[in-house]
Amino acid sequence: MSNLGTVVKGLKGPIIRAGDDLAEIVIGCLKETQRAGDIEIKDRDVLAVTEAVVAKAQGNIASFEQVAKDVKGKFGDKTVGIVYPIFSRNRFAYILNAIASGLKEAVVMLNYPFDEVGNPLLDSAEFEKKNVGTDKVYTEEEFRKIFPVLRHPFTGTDYIELYKKQGANIKVMLSNKLESILRYTDNLIVASIHSRRENKRKLLAAGAKKVLCLDEIMTQSVDGSGFNADYGVLGSNISTDNSLKLFPRDCGEFCNKLQKRVKEEFAKNIECMVYGDGAFRDPLHKIWELADPVVSPGYTDGLRGTPNEVKIKYISENQLGALSKEDALREMKRIVQEKTPDSKDSFNAQGTTPRRLTDLLGSLADLTSGSGDKGTPFVLIQNYFGNIATEF
Repeated sequence: MSNLGTVVKGLKGPIIRAGDDLAEIVIGCLKETQRAGDIEIKDRDVLAVTEAVVAKAQGNIASFEQVAKDVKGKFGDKTVGIVYPIFSRNRFAYILNAIASGLKEAVVMLNYPFDEVGNPLLDSAEFEKKNVGTDKVYTEEEFRKIFPVLRHPFTGTDYIELYKKQGANIKVMLSNKLESILRYTDNLIVASIHSRRENKRKLLAAGAKKVLCLDEIMTQSVDGSGFNADYGVLGSNISTDNSLKLFPRDCGEFCNKLQKRVKEEFAKNIECMVYGDGAFRDPLHKIWELADPVVSPGYTDGLRGTPNEVKIKYISENQLGALSKEDALREMKRIVQEKTPDSKDSFNAQGTTPRRLTDLLGSLADLTSGSGDKGTPFVLIQNYFGNIATEF
């Protein structure tokens, strides 16, 4: 019996360029790494590929000019409110630059003191010391009279200043009340990520005339640009100083192709997925990592659903304490084998949080490859589906 549980390995790859056959590049990387003795491909392995290289291979890029043309076509010569973007240097700042250049005027409304994913606009201790509450509506000037220094405590960025620099036609206001933006305009773009649909519904109910979300911009090609029919410019990131790398498209097709190629080359049945930001929260700074619309935009069928897991600690402490080591292992195996994903027994009620496999595996892959990019765009995860019932 092996004492080895889940194993995760980041695999280095070459620079990916538009037009590359990414599946073949991954296969080549696997062959070379296996020849070196660093891995051995097995059935039920999970092969994860970061969304960035998928988008690069697709050439899924849009210039600011192309994004601006799409926005202008949707709103015409109107002032448009842009509601609740995250505080981001490499993501929303560039999206804003592109969008604003297609508008007569852009009014950006920020949450305070935190954005949707927990990023602080300023030091939270400084905000609490002023005791101003979170229910007031501020112009930028009014807010700066109370808080002259607006520096993100970790990046040192003044996000209001950064966003205003993205266009001479941009002004900023702050409010935690959605309807506040209607003082300026009833044509709106919802820039929040995970709450976008609910925010859109509320704004329309409050009297907004036209409301689009970021996933409704660049859903089709504009003058030969990239696009994403499902997510628009959501999940996009900096490509160059005047272009965006959009979230990749057709990821399910890519994963199925890669799965087939692994079967042909290695005679192994594995699962494949594309991953972006992991769905985890920094416990110290309270910031969610997940700035993409989903953890995984595409995966093979074997990764659908949630894990079939139990809380081993709960079972061992409540049902196995009086048994010998050998009897406890046999009883544990029996319990796990009897458990089904739909069971309502007591230990399942005390079990692990029900999360999707792709969210868990994608987060694991993202932690492995690193937000700062460790040069390992491919991640091999092994022994993930084993449990005590299969090990003993």
